Amino acid sequence: MGETSLVKDSVKTMKLTRSGMQLKLKIFHVRNIGTFFLTALALVAVFPILFSMTGSLMGQNELNDLLGAVLTSDSGSASGQTINYVSWRVLPLYPTLKSYVKVLLDSPEFFVMFWNSVKITVGVLAGQILVGVPAAWGFARYRFLGKNMLFMIYVALMMMPFQVMMLSNYLVLDQMKLLDHLWGIILPAAFSTFPVFIMYRFFESIPEALMESARLDGAGELLIFIRIGIPLGSPGIISALVLGVLEYWNLIEQPMAFLKTKSLWPLSLYLPQIDMAQTGKAFAVSVLVLIPAVIVFLVGQDYLEQGIISTAIKE
Repeated sequence: MGETSLVKDSVKTMKLTRSGMQLKLKIFHVRNIGTFFLTALALVAVFPILFSMTGSLMGQNELNDLLGAVLTSDSGSASGQTINYVSWRVLPLYPTLKSYVKVLLDSPEFFVMFWNSVKITVGVLAGQILVGVPAAWGFARYRFLGKNMLFMIYVALMMMPFQVMMLSNYLVLDQMKLLDHLWGIILPAAFSTFPVFIMYRFFESIPEALMESARLDGAGELLIFIRIGIPLGSPGIISALVLGVLEYWNLIEQPMAFLKTKSLWPLSLYLPQIDMAQTGKAFAVSVLVLIPAVIVFLVGQDYLEQGIISTAIKE
């Protein structure tokens, strides 16, 4: 009987070990599939950036050879051969910086539009700090009549695309004589509701006991806001600013609708003005436009992740 029970125990142990190994093998396969899938998605997302960087280092003749089917009407290459297809290279055959030299040294309109983008972005962010931070603090920390209804209106406005509000914005700006002026872009964006929604979550998470302790020590509401609210809510403020930079640095629709003078256009409207014969210049401009946004994203990535997580948390 003892030997029989030992054999049964050994069989059970072997079965458990086998099932455990099979489970680990399945988990390993699932992880490999997931890693492969995510890597493929990452490559798809990064490809346009690599495409632009490679194209910016190619000469115009090489670009015509590769993209002649879409760049020229006669689909001819520099060698005189007819091209009916598009091809690409991972690395340029003859790397050159001529496109960057042309943009940075021979295109003064590039710098005019660059500084217009800087003015718009900085102006919008400054306005959102002055307006959005106190609004988010008020919604998060105080109770007043109609608070929930007003916050629902804020959220509804946040979900509306620009096309829905374009006509009303145009009429208001026309009455205020702000059409064809940078302030016509800055002021509506400064009152955007999305930063309020982001910062609201961070301010709401501040313990009420901390504020009560400050009140007992004689601190007023303004001092509490400056000494407690802003420092503890700074991750939300920074995440809102990072999102604002990424959005307003690449602003297209509002300048197209409200700005008629070309000297007021931001950098996002410079690319459409480049003709097909200057493809290398277009690639170089794309890379240069991308650099500030990438730097801001890398610097504020941690705060941006906190902001995204906070908007998804429901208490």
